[in-house]
Amino acid sequence: MPAEQSPPPSDKPVDSKPIEKPKQFITRHEGHFHGRPVAYQAIAGETHLKDKNGKPKASLFSFAYLAEETGDPSLRPITFLFNGGPGSASLWLHMGAFGPKRVLVPGDGAFAKGPPYPLQDNPACCLDLTDLVFIDPVGTGFSRPLGEAKPEDFWGLEEDATLIAEFIKQFLTDHKRWASPRYLGGESYGTTRSVLTAGKLHGGLAGVAFNGLALISVILDFHTANFEKGNILPDVSYLPTYAATALHHSRIDPAPSDREAFLDEVRRFAIEDYAPALLAGNRLAPERRKEIALQLARYTGLAEAWIERAHLRLSPSRYRKELLRDQGLTVGRFDTRYCGLDYDNVGETPDDDPAAYAVKGAYTTAMQDYLGRVLEVELDEPYIVFSMDALKKWKWTSTQEKEVSSWPGYINVAPELGRLQRECPSLKILMANGLFDLATPFFAVENTIAGNGIDADRIRMRYYEAGHMMYVNEACLAALVEDFRELITN
Repeated sequence: MPAEQSPPPSDKPVDSKPIEKPKQFITRHEGHFHGRPVAYQAIAGETHLKDKNGKPKASLFSFAYLAEETGDPSLRPITFLFNGGPGSASLWLHMGAFGPKRVLVPGDGAFAKGPPYPLQDNPACCLDLTDLVFIDPVGTGFSRPLGEAKPEDFWGLEEDATLIAEFIKQFLTDHKRWASPRYLGGESYGTTRSVLTAGKLHGGLAGVAFNGLALISVILDFHTANFEKGNILPDVSYLPTYAATALHHSRIDPAPSDREAFLDEVRRFAIEDYAPALLAGNRLAPERRKEIALQLARYTGLAEAWIERAHLRLSPSRYRKELLRDQGLTVGRFDTRYCGLDYDNVGETPDDDPAAYAVKGAYTTAMQDYLGRVLEVELDEPYIVFSMDALKKWKWTSTQEKEVSSWPGYINVAPELGRLQRECPSLKILMANGLFDLATPFFAVENTIAGNGIDADRIRMRYYEAGHMMYVNEACLAALVEDFRELITN
């Protein structure tokens, strides 16, 4: 019997499934925020964005909370928010900090227990002051490419920021909010996205300005986070966070009585002594090397001999594994107050991040429950909390770099923030930093804004006794929200 043959190719286009109209799920609610009752509309829905030929290319899903009966809505502030990754949906800021509902988890280094996870009204929500829009980038949440587009078409520094900028313009048009004061907020890589998006909206002939940026757990210059051989900047930038961590875990003896003064001392040592020592390399005199190692041991809680064997360089993964090795514990990356157990206690690096797995189950479960039970979202697709595919395939190239040099290099969007400051003299900026954050350490941010054409006097730097997601702690959430409200009202 002859083999079955494929039909000859056809010149006719293959019929594709028609693109459905954007879905919107609208509900109405009431809440009590900052002493005021607020009735609000929740719009969980899709926004279709088109390519230059007018064809739909992407569907971005967002959660908009719009207060009712607050006067002229066109004059009311509106804030757009997202998380980072890249590859993360916006549920962390949505369900942990600024949304009208919040999942309750321990915020002091303790692990969340099993379900059910309490979903409570969030009195810290700022709906009394500003409308809120949480955005999920393509490949996260329910956001997806349309037509012939692929997810990878939007997975990159420039591609992602361009699409988010297009969404914001479309939202302002659809809801007649072009006159509203505008704020942009992001966490972690979301701070990178915030600066790029604000730059795209304000730059060129677009002229879409923002009143303020809320940058939470900031990373703008990726020099500060890449522990490549030969790059000493991260070693210097991470040292004060190591010191804060060692102090928290009682690994500094004698313990200083004034933490702030102690961290200032570590900052000075990092710049004036540690950085020159690393730059000297094997030119450093043996006695000076020993002096540096001894001081590093005092600040970090690690053994002097271990530090010398590591050539004075302390990567965060090694530090997290080594600090409490004698107790069989690994400290967290997102929040070094969290401790976990590894399979292999003599290994060089941690198995995972206890600060992440301590709370992620609670957030994921609460979000799924909230979608169906409260927002009445009915979609067949799963809500994607984090896309590892997006992270792995992300294009780390920037047109800014191409304008400067043809050589490959680290991503640094900080000069774009400096440009925004120069071109928008009234732009207000909040930078929120966790003292125990080893993903985006606070001293790295300070080093970034010390240069890059940034006016540090126009940035409100705030520090919280927490980690990357400082809002899991009730007291830190209250402080963060107060700082955010001040950004809008001051």
